Amino acid sequence: MAPSTTVPTAAAIEVPETLLKKRKQNEKAREERLAAATAARKAAKAKRKVIFKRAEAYVKEYLNKEKEEIRLKRAARASGDYYVPAEPKLYFVIRIKGINEIAPKPRKILQLLRLLQINNGVFVKATRATQQMLRLVEPYVAYGEPNLKTVRELIYKRGYGKVDKQRIPLTNNQVIEQALGKYDILCVEDLVHEIISVGPNFKQASNFLWPFKLSNPTGGWRTRKFKHYIEGGDFGDRESNINKLVRQMN
Repeated sequence: MAPSTTVPTAAAIEVPETLLKKRKQNEKAREERLAAATAARKAAKAKRKVIFKRAEAYVKEYLNKEKEEIRLKRAARASGDYYVPAEPKLYFVIRIKGINEIAPKPRKILQLLRLLQINNGVFVKATRATQQMLRLVEPYVAYGEPNLKTVRELIYKRGYGKVDKQRIPLTNNQVIEQALGKYDILCVEDLVHEIISVGPNFKQASNFLWPFKLSNPTGGWRTRKFKHYIEGGDFGDRESNINKLVRQMN
């Protein structure tokens, strides 16, 4: 009769201590990942609520400003006066000429404004210093006061951010939050509001935006770009008519 063989049971097999430790570590890491994912979802949900409330507040602010403008115009007309709009706080500047035969000073100003290529555009705070700079480079640029629609369309359609000296598309709010979160600018609407209102962090917001790369205007330029806008040309201050030009180039 053949000798009987005993099969070791599962309880009799000892699991190495290192394997047990590894299993515990893996389990702990999995629980931490799940907890982190849950916390991230909650934080994202809370942030969406904040962003939504801010967007609503901005819309209300823009509507109130528009209504106030209409009220002031009507009041002035009713009393037989002229309504004089406030001085512009914001310019959008577009480079329309190349660098051939350009003097050193205007060339340097264009570099400071980050207008390194033809059809590049930037937002500039309207101050006495910037107005003097724009006068010096006026033959090479077209500029004016952008409205809310223009600012929003530029940022949504042509907006790129500068992250680690790289040109990054603004595909989600995380790109903006990582760069400007410390200035309480968390989303695209925050960025639009900071630009259009020329807020306290305008410089940081404007520098974060990569210069806009626009196309040639639909139908081409009006002249060979050597006449001022008020003379039927293209360069210089267009005031509110800059919005029409941007739409033709966007």
